[in-house]
Amino acid sequence: MKTFLKPLSAGEERDCLRNMRAGDTQARDKLIEHNMRLVAHVVKKYQNTDYDMEDLLSVGTIGLIKAVNTFNAERGSRLATYAAKCVENEILMLLRANKKYARDVSLYDPIGVDKDGETVSLVDVIEMETTDTLDNMILRQDIQELYEAYRHCLKPNEQKVLRLRYGLFGGKEYTQREIAQAMGISRSYVSRIEKKAIEKIRAEFEKSVTVSSRR
Repeated sequence: MKTFLKPLSAGEERDCLRNMRAGDTQARDKLIEHNMRLVAHVVKKYQNTDYDMEDLLSVGTIGLIKAVNTFNAERGSRLATYAAKCVENEILMLLRANKKYARDVSLYDPIGVDKDGETVSLVDVIEMETTDTLDNMILRQDIQELYEAYRHCLKPNEQKVLRLRYGLFGGKEYTQREIAQAMGISRSYVSRIEKKAIEKIRAEFEKSVTVSSRR
């Protein structure tokens, strides 16, 4: 299993972009490798198509490479926003070859041009309101997947312990001792249940951000 690397910080990204412009190919490779998780998030929307995930990830990676090669930070947008647009456009070009998906509507479809003649998409308009929109979209998707893992992977007692321990669904947070008293079990048992439940959710969540390598 190959786990996607964490996104670069804003400072790291700026350094890599500067070094890449100076001819550093390792900086370019680093930008690509650390944005593969973004590719996976875009690809998830199309996981129920006639193409398997590895094929879509491969096509999406082509879009990411194009984005890194052509990104211009001076235009004011974030690399993640620009890359997501390129990744989805690449995938849509593949899907539109199949008439079944010809009418798909995307946040990245062009809706007009700006004063410089550059194509503008809906996500560009959204980004004018906040540069963190894409990051927030990904965060919301992560949270949704965590809650789905909570509902589908945990036993009732595991769900109860996590719900009380972390105040899920808008509830109050309780200590392990308080939960133990409420459930009539020992604090150490509550701790074991909590640890096991978190491990289950982590394992389920990581399935969505990893790719199986075929040997």
